Amino acid sequence: MAAIGVATAVQAADPQKKEGYTDTPLIPGTKWHIHDPDRPVPPMVTPGQHFSEMADAPSDAIVLFDGKDFSKWQSQTGGEVKWKIESGYMETTKTGRIRTKDQFGDFQMHLEWATPEVVVGHGQGRGNNGVNIYGKYEIQVLDSYNNPTYPDGEAAALYGQSPPLVNASRGPGQWQTYDIIFEGARWNDQGEMTRKAMVTLFHNGVAVHNRRELLGGTNHRQIMPYKKDDGKGFIELYEHGNPVRFRNIWIRPLHEYDGGEVK
Repeated sequence: MAAIGVATAVQAADPQKKEGYTDTPLIPGTKWHIHDPDRPVPPMVTPGQHFSEMADAPSDAIVLFDGKDFSKWQSQTGGEVKWKIESGYMETTKTGRIRTKDQFGDFQMHLEWATPEVVVGHGQGRGNNGVNIYGKYEIQVLDSYNNPTYPDGEAAALYGQSPPLVNASRGPGQWQTYDIIFEGARWNDQGEMTRKAMVTLFHNGVAVHNRRELLGGTNHRQIMPYKKDDGKGFIELYEHGNPVRFRNIWIRPLHEYDGGEVK
């Protein structure tokens, strides 16, 4: 997700200029500002031709989208989804973000996405969307193939916090895969946080985050403080006016080694 700033951004109206901000807070533990245009750019890696495209859901998974209907989804306000479905995929329309009807704890998730084949815009204005976990932790979706932007806002970034280890993007219009493992934050009985939330992510089969800690909630130009939750939440998909497509989405709960679902 990215709102386009007006006064303080290093503006991308000129595609030759770096897109980003220099007046935002420093990211804790780093020397980089949030959305810093001078942060090192992740190296490009060409992913394998195939990885988990159209992977069948395991037996204990919940199929969130099989290309047929929105029965597992609702609008952000709980109403009917008004995105479109055709040819086995859903596509954003200018009707707002959507979220799952159910809430989930720690999970493994598979989804596939594609940005428009015809390139329009650049930087954050090119195929912008996101997978928003619990409504507060975003994994960026963006056309990052030959499309410079601030590194913590490119495809597979933990938005505004951690760029991916490498840029494993495919070209515009091509289907791409995210295989996500999410481990939520933990709190003790006194309400003190004992573990931060963590994300492991494979983008097109390439490891781009390995149990990477989230510093708090993700947001444009800021990092939100942690707030205690009950260990579960919705999964959201954004809508930023870019016709991004999604297909083959499934999710399964993580389990403890000696039995039982992770709490």
